[in-house]
Amino acid sequence: SFAYFTIKDRLPQILTRVIDTLHRHKNEFFEEHGEKGVEAEKRAISFLSKLRNELQTDKPVTPLDDELPDAALWNQYLDYQRNLSNGNGGPSWFQSPWLYVECYMYRRIHAALAQNPPIDNFDVFKEGKAQNFFESQEAVIALCTYFQELLKNIKDLDEKQLQGELFKLLQVSLWGNKCDLSFSAGEDSSQKSSPLQSLENMIPYILVNDMEKLWSLLVNARKRNTEKSNVRVDIILDNAGFELVSDLVLADFLLSSKLADEVHFHGKSIPWYVSDTTKHDFNWTIKQLQSANHMWMSRCGINWEGNLKKGVWVYCDHMFWTLPHDFSSMAEVAPDLYADLQKSNLLLFKGDLNYRKLTGDRKWEYTVPFHQALNKFHPAPLCSLRTLKSDTQAGLKPGQGEQIQASEPEWMVNGKYGVVQFDAAL
Repeated sequence: SFAYFTIKDRLPQILTRVIDTLHRHKNEFFEEHGEKGVEAEKRAISFLSKLRNELQTDKPVTPLDDELPDAALWNQYLDYQRNLSNGNGGPSWFQSPWLYVECYMYRRIHAALAQNPPIDNFDVFKEGKAQNFFESQEAVIALCTYFQELLKNIKDLDEKQLQGELFKLLQVSLWGNKCDLSFSAGEDSSQKSSPLQSLENMIPYILVNDMEKLWSLLVNARKRNTEKSNVRVDIILDNAGFELVSDLVLADFLLSSKLADEVHFHGKSIPWYVSDTTKHDFNWTIKQLQSANHMWMSRCGINWEGNLKKGVWVYCDHMFWTLPHDFSSMAEVAPDLYADLQKSNLLLFKGDLNYRKLTGDRKWEYTVPFHQALNKFHPAPLCSLRTLKSDTQAGLKPGQGEQIQASEPEWMVNGKYGVVQFDAAL
């Protein structure tokens, strides 16, 4: 299965790249921290080499022995997995749910650094994320330019035109999800061309297209909106780089078109899945745009900084996003986060990992309704914007999956297909 290929090939590749990254930064650690920095680098590399060996030889998954705030929750989850295996040997790298061991690897990478000050704040994936951003410059410029031109006339657009623009920017945000470094094991995955030119041709690749439902939800929320209650949209972010810029443009459009009054962004509190957005990546991206020597890029950056200062954009992270649990256990494991999401009018979940966690990463029959696959996770109306990079997919029409499978055996994992899949949460 694709899971087997991931654990056998992709994850060891990612670990090797992490080790190489630390090697390459040895001098920098020495300049900043002297011998202590070099010693910390050696310890982290030895920790990661051991981890790679455990993975490749299918060793049992071991409890976390660090003092980080989430360690107890991880270890409880390991006990839960042990109980599931009914005495058939504890969880090991090749005998456990893919979602669990993949998350576990990233958590161990984090521990390798967190336990080794003074390099404990070093993000081993930062360079790759920055490179992805810079290599997507043309696409970023095209998108910022398009958007700033759109803003000039946004007040004159009628409902039909506004709807058309929303659908365009939703699609850019959807296909922006192709730029995923964990999927390519860190190889170049930047967005080279203008994403706006090919949208028409990509429509047939959207397997579930609920954009109309999003539109009516937002329009109705705006009509019902009184002075007291703001319309709030939450975006649960995925990758930094071009995808993040496409999410920020979508968020700005929601405010500028008055479809929303505030947007909350949810990122990761530790480096995760190679290219996932952390608070540092979020702020860094806005700063890069601000200081760009391109008029429309810097205009976007300046406006977005302003949105954060005014409080109409809010960035937040929560430990739950980097736990192994799927979202159906959020109400129990992170009731504070669940309660916060319940205040939203619409939750937009970006990307494949969020989809796997929404649906419990199970091999659903394609026609099982999305609502059912969510397994009672319904804090608010939600929508998944996801390009398919793993073999789980619910909510298709009868025969739809089988038909694609016949001509394209890799359709679920090659990132070529996408969904804009909505659940009303009622």
